[in-house]
Amino acid sequence: MEADEIHPDVQRILARRERVEPILMPVRSARWMRLVMRGLNWVQNRNPPAVGATTDLTIDGPGGDLPLRIYEPETEGPHPTLVFFHGGGHVLGSLESHDLLCRHLTRESGCVVVAVDYRLAPEHPFPANVEDAYRAIEWATAHEEQLHSTGELAVIGDSAGGALAAVTSLMAAERDGPEIDYQVLIYPGINVREEQDSVQEHAGIVLDEADLEWFHDCYFGSDVHFRNPYANPTMACDVSGVPPATVITAGFDPLRDGATVYVEQLIDDGVSVRYRNYDSMVHGFITMLSGAEAVDVAHDAISEIADDLDDVFDGTS
Repeated sequence: MEADEIHPDVQRILARRERVEPILMPVRSARWMRLVMRGLNWVQNRNPPAVGATTDLTIDGPGGDLPLRIYEPETEGPHPTLVFFHGGGHVLGSLESHDLLCRHLTRESGCVVVAVDYRLAPEHPFPANVEDAYRAIEWATAHEEQLHSTGELAVIGDSAGGALAAVTSLMAAERDGPEIDYQVLIYPGINVREEQDSVQEHAGIVLDEADLEWFHDCYFGSDVHFRNPYANPTMACDVSGVPPATVITAGFDPLRDGATVYVEQLIDDGVSVRYRNYDSMVHGFITMLSGAEAVDVAHDAISEIADDLDDVFDGTS
């Protein structure tokens, strides 16, 4: 089933963005856009939902210090661990940009959430952030006692972070690395191609074709990297060893069809997949959580992710 139009609440949010974004972001510059987003994040995060505790720390990463933020549930542990990778086209995003989402995930899932502040392109193109993401997973598995973890672990990310969750799951399987029990890919930026119907029909909604090309060029640099399975997991010959997955897409998202290609590949290779398309939603909807940008469907999607994780960690999936 496909929705005929974008959800009215989201339409209002997009109309508001169309009025202010040309003023706030007149140029497509990573440095300027990050600066503007820092101010917007400060406003967005003023009254965050409570969790048991948050701790900022740095670990030794492949390129130097790698910042993490740990979110602990209010209930007494131990708890499963959820390693989170933020979105932003591999160019934007930070611990602050997804603080609300991580808090809601912690509250809903009862997991310890480890958010990763990986290196960003174009200063650090592929594979820098993949290396950081994998290092964070290794750290989480080696520090279960510090995290008050049960030893169960899932990876999760939205957009570019969803791609990182997918490729680190593949890396762990191929390298006999950390045991990942589950992966949650939220409208992942995987295998996006201009000829796809979703790009042809929905480019211009949140992301236009110039945005997609800019993010691609900043991160990949060339199509040679795009064909690397650790950049684009649909290039892998065999994904049968990766963990079961929840994959979420949005009906009006230009990234939708690239994600569904990967869903089909996972299923064909025998991987259990729970696939949900939120047909009236747009790219980025799951971060629409507060104030003038609050959408009920975002909270519903988080609750459904939490249910999936509960099934997995209770051994019923």
